[in-house]
Amino acid sequence: MNMRKKRSDRNHIIYQITCLKTKETYIGLTLQTGQKKIGSAKIRLKSHISRANNGGGWKLHERIREVGSQYFITEVLDVVRGKLAAHKKEVEYINQLKPQLNMKKTYGNRL
Repeated sequence: MNMRKKRSDRNHIIYQITCLKTKETYIGLTLQTGQKKIGSAKIRLKSHISRANNGGGWKLHERIREVGSQYFITEVLDVVRGKLAAHKKEVEYINQLKPQLNMKKTYGNRL
């Protein structure tokens, strides 16, 4: 049986989550699912909220527990084709925008 080759040319969404109460931000990356780009970002936000409710230890998850998930919104910053290119672009956004809720190790040590 032939195994399918993994696709490396799919669209990836770089998204920003903002806490409306504290104005802190988080930048992340997810695979685009479906036609609507914002849909992928919203699904990812729901995933972060679920993780926060189940004890996730990231800064973002801690803040969601502290202020409540209703204070978080998401937006699409960019759509990038290809996994490697998307990861590089995510690091560029993190270095440029300096989101407060990303882990420190993300700044430049991602690739």
